[in-house]
Amino acid sequence: MCGLVTILNIDPTRSNSGELRKLALSMAKKIRHRGPDWSGIYSDARAILAHERLSIVDVEHGAQPLVDTLKGSVLAVNGEIYNHKDLRRGLKHEHDFQTASDCEVILYLYDELPPKEFLNRMNGIFGFVLYDPKRETFLIARDPIGVIPLYVGWDRQDNLFVASEMKALVGHCERIREVPPGHYYLGHEADKGFQRYYESKWAEPGFYPNEPYDPAKLRKALEDAVHRQLMCDVPYGVLISGGVDSSIVASIAARFRQTRVEEDDKSPAWWPQIHSFAVGLEGAPDLAPARKVADHIGAIHHEIHFTVQEGLDALSDVIYHLETFDITSIRASTPMYLMMRKIRAMGIKMILSGEGADEIFGGYLYFHKAPDGHALHDETVQKLQKLHLYDCLRANKSSAAWGVEARVPFLDREFLDVAMMLDPELKIPRNAKREKPIEKYLLRNAFDGTIPDEILWRQKEQFSDGVGYAWINGLKAHAEHEISDSMMRGAHERFPVKTPDTKEAYLYRQMFEHHFPSATAVNCVPWEKSIACSTATALLWDEAFQKMADPSGRAVMDVHETGYTAE
Repeated sequence: MCGLVTILNIDPTRSNSGELRKLALSMAKKIRHRGPDWSGIYSDARAILAHERLSIVDVEHGAQPLVDTLKGSVLAVNGEIYNHKDLRRGLKHEHDFQTASDCEVILYLYDELPPKEFLNRMNGIFGFVLYDPKRETFLIARDPIGVIPLYVGWDRQDNLFVASEMKALVGHCERIREVPPGHYYLGHEADKGFQRYYESKWAEPGFYPNEPYDPAKLRKALEDAVHRQLMCDVPYGVLISGGVDSSIVASIAARFRQTRVEEDDKSPAWWPQIHSFAVGLEGAPDLAPARKVADHIGAIHHEIHFTVQEGLDALSDVIYHLETFDITSIRASTPMYLMMRKIRAMGIKMILSGEGADEIFGGYLYFHKAPDGHALHDETVQKLQKLHLYDCLRANKSSAAWGVEARVPFLDREFLDVAMMLDPELKIPRNAKREKPIEKYLLRNAFDGTIPDEILWRQKEQFSDGVGYAWINGLKAHAEHEISDSMMRGAHERFPVKTPDTKEAYLYRQMFEHHFPSATAVNCVPWEKSIACSTATALLWDEAFQKMADPSGRAVMDVHETGYTAE
């Protein structure tokens, strides 16, 4: 993970580039947590690119910004290009590669191909800015799902700012917006705005897939995705929440730990021992299953405990790093934020996570209420298209806060093209061919025998619940103490836009405004009614949903085994 800040479209007759360079350096310092290993900067009269590096691949020589020594183009990237070797081999011309960095190939793809074509050849997670001084233009792009954050803003002089996190732009830009996932922005075509390049068949409106279920094909596709994402020159780890998604990813990673992906698996791995991590309150539901999986795959396991008070103490910092007041994200991100600090303290710089499986396979408990396959597919597409606002944001920013990179194999674009083309009728939990309906049956069945049955067939437990039910209960009690009834009565006056409707939501909104006192920052935060992480659309699936909107999985009381009775 890295951080970038750029200033583009500078008019030398209106702006002092020397002063803007100082500004870029001060802005980059605000996101140095994303890249604590090195800093780099490029500047001329029309553009400034600053980069904060977290060295994962080519640790010695991969510092940025990267420069095409023949054409003069300059590149600052946050992310990883997993198929960079294949892309190198596919180049038509000779290029003067300066590093073994997975990102440098972007410079030469830009030189040979139109943006839409080469972006669709890239398999990875990324947000980047490429500046072309010869053509006096630039290219901004973000990965298909939005795993990597990227924001743009404009100041009063119409200078264009780009940053990995919003906090670098607040206070300097009059307007701020998120770069939409799967889009690019080409400087000399600025009148066209952001242009979509990622156009998956399964996401087309009105399209409903009907591919038959082939467990071997599904399994191979995920194994390939995990294998690709083990590209790494530093010690790495796996997160094991105790649920099926992270457990499957961890079990696959353990199979490939002996050799180096970067050398086509022909040489021994630099770090053959695999470390696994789980977080929770003492006695949390997820901890015992997580340890069982770790023992099964032969991982060196680390169980990280936190207290409710430690979580409460961290809330303001979590909201600062996450740049959101979304309840679900904050509930789940706080334990992850605390865990990531200890992971980095152990020397781990990259971890694999299980985000995305619930959105792909209909894994949240409310999917039990899906009326039919068409409704389920529409909901999964919506969930994936909004994932950059929720789980991706949590995974990326909670880890980047401590200089750790989180990778998410379920969101690999090639795996998505397999899993999202399956007949959605088969994903409805009650259609599973078992005595008891269970979510994500297709995924579980494909990996039968790879992890212990009691984890493979364990009911979905949302992360913010699985770390210990007392965590959410404690958050609600804390909000009840901090936010008075009179404050809630005046919530519409205090927050006329995206008005909080619970004391917990009010508390988070108050903290957010302290860090980001800007109306344009509020516009970057999602806000919709939800039941157990649903979209607002899915509230129509069950009459009870419309009477009780809570993001916890325990809110689906007739599906969750303990509902809200557990403390």
